[in-house]
Amino acid sequence: MAMANFFFLSLCLLLTSGIIEAAPSTTLINHLPGFNGTFPSKHYAGYITVGESSGKNLFYYFAVSERNPLKDPVVLWLNGGPGCSSFDGFVYEHGPFNFEEKPKGSLPSLHLNPYSWSKVSNIIYLDSPAGVGFSYWDNSSSHITGDLETASNTHSFVLKWFQQFPEFLPNPFYISGESYAGIFVPTLASQIAEGIKRAAKPIINFKGYMVGNAVTDERFDGNALVPFAHGMGLISDSIFEEVEAACKGNYHDPREPACFQNLQLVLQAIAGLNIYDILEPCYHNPGTKQEVKGNTSLPLMSFQQLGETERPLAVRKRMFGRAWPLGAPVRDGIVPLWPLLEKNAFVPCFNDEVATLWLNDAAVREAIHAKPESVTGRWQLCTGRLEYNHDAGSMIPYHTNLTHQGYRALVFSGDHDMCVPFTGSQAWTRSLGYKTLEEWRPWTCDGEVAGYLQRYENDLTFLTVKGAGHTVPEYKPREALQFYSRWLVGEPL
Repeated sequence: MAMANFFFLSLCLLLTSGIIEAAPSTTLINHLPGFNGTFPSKHYAGYITVGESSGKNLFYYFAVSERNPLKDPVVLWLNGGPGCSSFDGFVYEHGPFNFEEKPKGSLPSLHLNPYSWSKVSNIIYLDSPAGVGFSYWDNSSSHITGDLETASNTHSFVLKWFQQFPEFLPNPFYISGESYAGIFVPTLASQIAEGIKRAAKPIINFKGYMVGNAVTDERFDGNALVPFAHGMGLISDSIFEEVEAACKGNYHDPREPACFQNLQLVLQAIAGLNIYDILEPCYHNPGTKQEVKGNTSLPLMSFQQLGETERPLAVRKRMFGRAWPLGAPVRDGIVPLWPLLEKNAFVPCFNDEVATLWLNDAAVREAIHAKPESVTGRWQLCTGRLEYNHDAGSMIPYHTNLTHQGYRALVFSGDHDMCVPFTGSQAWTRSLGYKTLEEWRPWTCDGEVAGYLQRYENDLTFLTVKGAGHTVPEYKPREALQFYSRWLVGEPL
């Protein structure tokens, strides 16, 4: 009896301290090239196979909370694209490390990030769908997928991940992401909610989700740019009045020649700007092979063609049903403001060299248990390999359904992003018709106004981050950690 009590007490102590773990020992990360200190918490990485018939292997990096692992929320992070690696979030936004660039060709030095989201949560960075980042297919040479299939595969991943890490099942679980993850997150949340109703095992303690500068709805997103450009002083009153009169508020799908002609004036005014943050210059210097082609003299057949690339039209139609409208997704080379002449995935105005160098180093891949380049291909911030079906439609019904079921939702926007402007997110959240519980007001970080918010019934909050671009934690890491940590525990923002 005494021995039994001893073992019971030992087990309780292990559980309380967060030491006990069921994860395969092969997933534990013991070191990272470029980092010479002590990890602030345990880190794991590896693959989980979903859709066994096609052999989709999804890669994850898991940073255990630095605070209280067995009580803090578990948060799944997804970057967008579709086709962008969630190491974007890990390296450039809210991962455990800051990456210090070294002389050209040398690996960066890693330093602890004081604003890492792992300070207050357990966080999983997932490369999804297969074919993105380090995730790969076993049995397919063509990477054809879409919104609904991605949600189903990611749901399978989540269930299998919790089977490997069962000690985290009691923790609150949240899904988060930005940009085209505005599609990934609600569709996945819906799958998880339905799985809970069906008592799919294991039962996940799902509480809610957050999306940033999120692609949501063709009409709201497509109509967001013109009022944003006017409000930010990027177009004159006269241009705004003329385009408003000609288009009658329908900017995303212009039918009249006069509307299109006036929209060209908007394009000409904004063509030289960094679409991800209008306050920032473009990273790439003129004359380099990755120069952004903001060429307003290109003959455009329709305003919707502003988002087209060199991909064959048949592939674009398979991906989006038709040419993707203004205001839609982000970092996979399908830019909604002007054509890019480069093939595959190129992110305009964005410096991805540190991540590309570090993640393509063989020692780094080995340290994080990623397959070699011969299996996954070269790591890219955003891939052009996917043929992607946008088959879930508008996310507004998803948000309505989820919030009516009691799941918490935070919709946040960097207010200087021109790719998915805050004006669209503000409009669609308001369109739900929910009663306003808190009228538009500032929220603060360290005593300073950090942005504005409006809170609705059904636990829906819309929040802006002042001065931030498309990837909010990258531009405003302190403020991002503030609203993230407060919202997760239900504190007032």
